[in-house]
Amino acid sequence: MKVDVSNPLWRFRGITSTAMFFFAYLYLPIVILLALSFNENKLATIWTGFTTDWYVTALSNDDMLRAAKNSIIVAVSATILATIAATFAAMGMARGRFRGEVGVSAMLVLPLLVPEIVTAIATLLFFVALGIKLGLITVIIAHTVFCIPFAYLPIRARLEGMDPALAEAANDLYANEWQAFRRVTMPLLWPGILSGAMLSFIISLDDFVISYFVGGAGATTLPIYIFGMIRIGITPEVNAVSAMMLIVSIVFVSVSFLIDRIRY
Repeated sequence: MKVDVSNPLWRFRGITSTAMFFFAYLYLPIVILLALSFNENKLATIWTGFTTDWYVTALSNDDMLRAAKNSIIVAVSATILATIAATFAAMGMARGRFRGEVGVSAMLVLPLLVPEIVTAIATLLFFVALGIKLGLITVIIAHTVFCIPFAYLPIRARLEGMDPALAEAANDLYANEWQAFRRVTMPLLWPGILSGAMLSFIISLDDFVISYFVGGAGATTLPIYIFGMIRIGITPEVNAVSAMMLIVSIVFVSVSFLIDRIRY
């Protein structure tokens, strides 16, 4: 029987099959990792029974908890600094057109386009050239700069959708710039700020490449700790730690997406 490949139905089936294969290739390993994190066997790839002991073991690991604490310190610090910088940058860009606006916009989103390994090496060379000792502070600085675009884009998008007449009306009612921002702009802008902050937090929390290059002694973050565990061998404990990070990432990204959809 000859198949008419020009038939739209066959094209649709071909596209659907390709999409299903793509999503299976992308998400099936994640599902397997989650399942094997509950494996009773010490060999991560051989299933012998269900248990949650590996999660208890991971949460009782002092080294892992220390790395998680470093990751949270870095992520929270970088998120606060990046969100503040991104908010001021977005508001400055929204004020009106100016000479060099295109160049400034390009510079703000450049870290999204540059390969992360290039950013990491350049940042490392920058710190070495200035004679700055590598540690948790250098990781925070590097993550702050790297996270600014992720915080900037939701805030900028929120400002683009705001009616400029609202701020003008506040000025007509004798409100100064701070009062107009606090009482008019900020209440409308907070979903974008919160969305950008949450996105920055999860980007910083999950980052490995930059942390690996600019982190010194005592600055081991959770992704670096997991990498060290994998070099020894993949165990259900590694799967448990990875599963917990995955769940946190999914929650933060989902909440960030939902917050960004809040209407005025």
